[in-house]
Amino acid sequence: MVTTRRRTSLATRTVLMTSAVAAIVVLVAGLVSYPLVRASALTQTQGPLARLADLTTAALDRGPQIEQGPKIVRGSQTNGASQDRRRNELLPRSLSETLRVEKVSGYYVEPGAVLPPGMTDGQVADLIAKQTLSTEAPTPQGDVLIEGRVLANGGAVVLQQPTTVVGGSALAVILRLSAALVVGLLIAIPMGYLVARRMTRPLRAARDAANIMATGSRDVWLKPAGPSEIADIAVSLNYLNSALNISEGRQREFLMSVSHEFRTPLTAVKGYAEALADGVVADGDVARTGSTMGAEAQRLDRLVSDLLDLARLGAVSFRMNPVDTDLALIGEEASEVWMDRCSRVGVTFVPDMPSFPIAVTTDPMRVRQIIDNLLENALRVSPSGSTIVLSLRAEGDWAVVEVRDSGPGLTDDDMGVAFEPGVLHERYRGVRPVGTGLGLALVGRLAAGLGGFAQVGAAAEGGARFTVRLPA
Repeated sequence: MVTTRRRTSLATRTVLMTSAVAAIVVLVAGLVSYPLVRASALTQTQGPLARLADLTTAALDRGPQIEQGPKIVRGSQTNGASQDRRRNELLPRSLSETLRVEKVSGYYVEPGAVLPPGMTDGQVADLIAKQTLSTEAPTPQGDVLIEGRVLANGGAVVLQQPTTVVGGSALAVILRLSAALVVGLLIAIPMGYLVARRMTRPLRAARDAANIMATGSRDVWLKPAGPSEIADIAVSLNYLNSALNISEGRQREFLMSVSHEFRTPLTAVKGYAEALADGVVADGDVARTGSTMGAEAQRLDRLVSDLLDLARLGAVSFRMNPVDTDLALIGEEASEVWMDRCSRVGVTFVPDMPSFPIAVTTDPMRVRQIIDNLLENALRVSPSGSTIVLSLRAEGDWAVVEVRDSGPGLTDDDMGVAFEPGVLHERYRGVRPVGTGLGLALVGRLAAGLGGFAQVGAAAEGGARFTVRLPA
């Protein structure tokens, strides 16, 4: 038992794909945004830290003179509680509280003293020389932002703030941004599914229409809807449905015409056979009756052969047998037969052959079949006193077989369907002499099978001109 794996719908695949893309975008956006946001946060934080350094410098310059003692004073962690209290008393309470909340450490620096963490002698010298310092440096406890200012007494104050404070705020911004993107993604998934379902509705309608067409129904018509690509599918299916309807109609007409052609000789053969069996045929008419039956049987055989040739030309197993051939010789042989047949019905046959060979590599039997079918078709529609011309010639890389007549000719619409089985037969049945509609179809397919093509046009003699070009 063969099981069919259930396939995921286009709407589901669209939602999954867009969701995956959106998730990747969120991840990439977070990874790319973090260093940018962090750098921006560092820049923004450096400004408030610089203002705190200015305020601290101003407070210390206005307060009591800093006593000599330890050369490094840290507001939150000093060499003793009493020293910590004395130095904190130098700053306003609000400023001290701000430094504590912002995790800012303060250092008093004098030339030659122990350096604050992360600072170098060059940076201290640069601070003393330029009166200010703004930088970032690594310390054993992590990276810090540094702001330094020179005091009026010749010393300097240095404020340090861990970059982790900035990184934490940047991470918080990224998390909030990511949360917003995730919420948007969760909202977009069901909305995307609804939109995808709506967009694929015309595709589902096209699928249903194709399934209905596969059952043989032709009363299907799709209204183009949706994006242009999907609407084009509906237009193509409508066109296919119309083409199938026309093709099946032609097939039905062809089968009806062929059935009619078979029925006529079969009826004759059956009638004469019953007459012979019942003994109602006079002895003197037996030979004529047998000849008539043979002619009708030959007609049936020709119909069957044409049908088989058409079927084989559409099959993979059909093969040509190309050999080196003189096309002019084939034309001369055919002219001997058809000149006699045309003369019997009062039609002038004109062979137009070159005096030199026309060398081609082709299947001579199929070329003769093409010539016979074209002449049979021309003779059928040519009244007594008219003319039929068989012309063979070489034109560049082509060998040309052409049959012209002075019959009723074909309209432009007729020329478009001349090589389709049964179309002209159905169109002119009862209007003028017609055959089964197989001969010209066989000519077109034989020409293609030999590597050439068949054309139809108006003849200078007033009727139709059929031209077959074969590669030389």
